[in-house]
Amino acid sequence: MPAFDTLHQFREILNDLPGPHADAVAAAQDRNGQLTKPPGALGRLEDLAIWFAGWQGTGRPKLDAPQIIVFAGNHGVTASGVSAFPAEVTEQMVFNFQAGGAAINQLAKAFGASLDVHALDLDKPTANFTESPAMSEDELVRALITGWDAVNPAADVLVVGEMGIGNTTSAAAICAAVFGGTADAWVGRGTGVDDAGLQRKSDAVAAGLQRHGAAISDPLGALQCLGGREIAAMAGAIVRARVERVPVLLDGFICTSAAAVLHKVNAAALDHVTAGHLSAEGAHRAALTALGKDPLLSLGLRLGEGSGGAAALGVLKAAVACHSGMATFAEAGVSDA
Repeated sequence: MPAFDTLHQFREILNDLPGPHADAVAAAQDRNGQLTKPPGALGRLEDLAIWFAGWQGTGRPKLDAPQIIVFAGNHGVTASGVSAFPAEVTEQMVFNFQAGGAAINQLAKAFGASLDVHALDLDKPTANFTESPAMSEDELVRALITGWDAVNPAADVLVVGEMGIGNTTSAAAICAAVFGGTADAWVGRGTGVDDAGLQRKSDAVAAGLQRHGAAISDPLGALQCLGGREIAAMAGAIVRARVERVPVLLDGFICTSAAAVLHKVNAAALDHVTAGHLSAEGAHRAALTALGKDPLLSLGLRLGEGSGGAAALGVLKAAVACHSGMATFAEAGVSDA
């Protein structure tokens, strides 16, 4: 049986989440203070390792089994001319993921991560949110469950990514609903739309915000009315990871919009989450700032697929390797005076 089968039950889980292991945090802080380096010399890597240790439940953590999950969905809002690519590309890219030919496949191999791909009803796009809610409540719940069930509880860390033509428009609409602001402030060029396409995106987001009114004042209502199945699945996966105390590295703007919904329901919902990178999508920085998340990398990426979160695995691996592998002053026979 799934952990939930209604939106109300999912909300209850989201409002009653476990925290990190306080004893592991204390042990990691103590170990960090004894390592053969000046205090703070490894900068943010030290904080990252201590954060990771708290969720893994040990003062000397390991990172041997990262999991990457890519969720794919199609969006009815593409009928409004918001993307530079046709919806068929979503399925074509899923085949590429499955064949091992995409960037995310190479990054998964590079960092020793498992990679799972879940396509969500690609033959049935969400409704055009300028005309009606993108999903029914039942469709939203099924997508959340897909994400929940996709998480391996034995993973050391989780990266969630997405593929879905039109989903930067949905992400912009969700962020506008959750954080406030105009459509123009949240839309960007996504896969590379021209000025006319950018205006169509802004018009679509503004129309969606106006049409759904009070329904999107509830963050989960915003996800239902404006989101996509793959965005909902990422949200479900992030919450499952929290229940299992698996740390999460966020990917780009679309992934961040899924996280924003959770944060708006419960301000502590993303304590197990670190931003993997800052993407080239213009509004990503504003979304991360609103969440209080400082990205680990800023490489100008705008690919999606979980690629930025996967690249950040290298930074996290470095942090854990230094923390758990370095000798203490006592072990190395080095004076700490």
